[in-house]
Amino acid sequence: MKLSRLQAFSDGVFAILITILVLDFKVPNYQTGHLLTAVLQQWPVLAAYILSFMYIGILWLFHHDLFSVFAQIDRNVNLLNLLMLFAITLINYPTALLSHTLMQHERADLQVAFISYAAIALFISLTFLLLYSYLSQHPELKSKRISPELFATISYDPLRSMVIYFLSIVATFFSVELGAFLLVGGIIFHFYAYLHLSRRIII
Repeated sequence: MKLSRLQAFSDGVFAILITILVLDFKVPNYQTGHLLTAVLQQWPVLAAYILSFMYIGILWLFHHDLFSVFAQIDRNVNLLNLLMLFAITLINYPTALLSHTLMQHERADLQVAFISYAAIALFISLTFLLLYSYLSQHPELKSKRISPELFATISYDPLRSMVIYFLSIVATFFSVELGAFLLVGGIIFHFYAYLHLSRRIII
């Protein structure tokens, strides 16, 4: 498979994922004259959508720049990319859990939702780490757009994000608020990692 086909297929998966997120928006049950109140009570759906839209969007940007580092790909890169896409598609489920449990305000259920989200985010970061590791072990796949020294400086970014998500999981058992804060922090770190990568690619 050519690199361009892999990128086109991946872009399609990301586009479908973002589209599916919108399906959580439904007209609420309401009494005549009280639509505004019913809509405002749906704020958890909007909050979960914004969080996941930003997360998936950042991952798409990161994926795009990461694969610009490749000069060529092999079968194992294809398999690792499929594993990565599989992990990313799982994010829709904890998004639905999060929007539902935020409406219910039940602490135990909120813990499950946030832990599920952080666990899948950790899995996603793991797949990026595997891809980074494989690229480090096969320098012949890398293009001239990034030097080995600069690549070494970014190769641990996925591991750092895994630590943040692991801390989020642990913290959620004691404080849902702290776990949520760390989860959002992990997503913000992904944006930092994207900038970290894109600034080091030689245009």
